[in-house]
Amino acid sequence: MEGWAGVIMAAGEGRRMVSKIPKPLHKVCGKELIRYPVELLQAMGVGRIVIVASPTTAPMIGELLGDDADYVIQPEPLGTGDAAAWGVGALPPDVMNLVLLGSDSPLIRLESVRQLIDSHESLGNQMTLLTAADMMAPDLGRIVRNETGQVMDLIEATDWKGDQYDPTEVNAGVYCFERQWLARCLEGLQPTTNGEKYLTSLVSLAASEGHRVDGVASEMPEEIFGVNDRVQLAQVEAVMQWQVIERLMRSGVTVQDPASVYIDADVAIGQDTVIRPNTTLLGRTRIGEDCEIGPNSIIQDSTIASGCRVTASMLEEATLEDGVDVGPFSHLRPGAYLESGVHIGNYVEVKESRLGQGVLAGHFSYLGDASIGAGTNIGAGTITCNFDGKDKHRTEIGHGAFIGCDTLLVAPVSVGSGAATGAGAVVNRDVPDDLLAVGVPARIMTRKPQIDRTDSTE
Repeated sequence: MEGWAGVIMAAGEGRRMVSKIPKPLHKVCGKELIRYPVELLQAMGVGRIVIVASPTTAPMIGELLGDDADYVIQPEPLGTGDAAAWGVGALPPDVMNLVLLGSDSPLIRLESVRQLIDSHESLGNQMTLLTAADMMAPDLGRIVRNETGQVMDLIEATDWKGDQYDPTEVNAGVYCFERQWLARCLEGLQPTTNGEKYLTSLVSLAASEGHRVDGVASEMPEEIFGVNDRVQLAQVEAVMQWQVIERLMRSGVTVQDPASVYIDADVAIGQDTVIRPNTTLLGRTRIGEDCEIGPNSIIQDSTIASGCRVTASMLEEATLEDGVDVGPFSHLRPGAYLESGVHIGNYVEVKESRLGQGVLAGHFSYLGDASIGAGTNIGAGTITCNFDGKDKHRTEIGHGAFIGCDTLLVAPVSVGSGAATGAGAVVNRDVPDDLLAVGVPARIMTRKPQIDRTDSTE
């Protein structure tokens, strides 16, 4: 992509969204609209990306994307032609061609833009645009060709005199331009009656000057769908959601009921994992091979290794090593780290805690700000009392410990390796290795009785 740059138009007000959030920052499948064109251009190897934003949206977009792009502000909303002029003016002299696209069409495919660029370069065009044939799109501009198929004009939807719902070839809003020609034309572009300059006016201008304008038809017309309001936001999300699920299924993932499953665009899932109905996978969740997720699970920004099972539970920024079993009806909050072979059963909440290999917590427990050693059994009703009303405190439990039912661990406190607590104990002092704490408040017994571990889940 030597000599190429990308310009993304993101200065529109987006009033039809009826939102305090700028349109480019609304999300489709877990990612802001503005991310899609930026990531597309990055994937193509475009080295210079310029985003044209408004004075209001520029700081928010810049905070989101950081150094992934350069930013230029369109001071007043004077149309797409004026916005394009600001974008072109921010490009360095060595840029010979540019691809220009909007920030509200997240379905545009990499393959289509590559085909557009190849056509533009091979034919030596001043302007090449992506189109979609036989579309009923009342809010998109109509392509007008002559008898030889040459693109002669582009009529905006508001200026179209015919039936708005007649199938026709429409403009996708993705263009390639020869940089010097575009800069010259934008300088002389005249505003319309509403005071705005339209980029689409360049089509008839180029044709009148004898320059060749080509339209490259998309092979998947649905990719041109854009977002102007929340209805279209939902329509675009529905299309992309199916694309995400289809890609995963073709890579070896079983999605048992695609209609009831929601998966964000950046989620990755390994081969032979099964996604059960009514499951939602969000953010940058990573799931390994041979897992069973759901039904009725919500997993956000979590990492799940291979061979795990998560049933009817919620995970947020949690990490599961191989062979972990969670649920039903449990909640892993940020900072939960479960080592291999851990079992979390019904109604267990884990927050900012690391559970060692083979830890069992089968029933009704809260484990917060804790470190629990390998092989420890957490009895039903165990609570780490980690908050004193002002500060959080940690609980440390060694390996092979046995925490009896309804134990309250008043942090900061530690329970040694091989130690045990009696049912209902309120432990507010450290328990040494291999000893037993019983009572309210707990007393440390000098000798720990033999514990029957035939049922180590209680």
